Amino acid sequence: MREQQTPVAYLAALLEAETAERSERRERRRLIDARFPQIKRLEDFRFEDNPVGAAGDARDARRGVLDRRPRAGRLDRRLGNGQSHLAIALAAAACHEGRRVRFTTLAALANELIEADSRRELQRVVGRWARYELVVLDELGYLALPPGAAELVFQVISERDERGSLIVTTNLPFGEWGKVFPDARLAKAVVDRVTHRAHIIETGSESWRFRHGLGRGRSRRASAARSGG
Repeated sequence: MREQQTPVAYLAALLEAETAERSERRERRRLIDARFPQIKRLEDFRFEDNPVGAAGDARDARRGVLDRRPRAGRLDRRLGNGQSHLAIALAAAACHEGRRVRFTTLAALANELIEADSRRELQRVVGRWARYELVVLDELGYLALPPGAAELVFQVISERDERGSLIVTTNLPFGEWGKVFPDARLAKAVVDRVTHRAHIIETGSESWRFRHGLGRGRSRRASAARSGG
């Protein structure tokens, strides 16, 4: 086909291909730097297994994540019902749009901050977390924090306030966040920052893994019964 192109058209095609390849490399790098445990997509999320309105809430959250204004979001209810999937999918979409993203669990963030504090590097690490355009804070409430960690985590949340977006997944209603942040004033301050201009998505009260595992078990038993019959 090169023989049928003018030199200008051929160079334009080369430039377009090079630009597309560089864009793909940058996106792959952003996905790697985000440190997702695995890549998830919104298209694969089972909205039919979640409360009415979850799909619309997710679309609103996606728009909030992809615009340049700092946002917060909370995905809640029980472990295993897809909140981590949805959080990662929203964050991966942000990577696709060129945003700097980082995924972490609350326990991992707390441990990193405790280590940084012991090395007298806390402010540098808090500053690094503040520079991401979107942070996913997964599994709030699943594990107790070590002594003193709640205050360090608050520093990250506070430093990011009005500067970058935040997605939090949790199995606790706001009224029980005192289990994670034992100081009542600290818990209130965290809730205030997380709920400011936030999208709150409930992903159901029943575990998706439990429900579908139960369904597979029933199917296997029914299949065995038919074979035996």
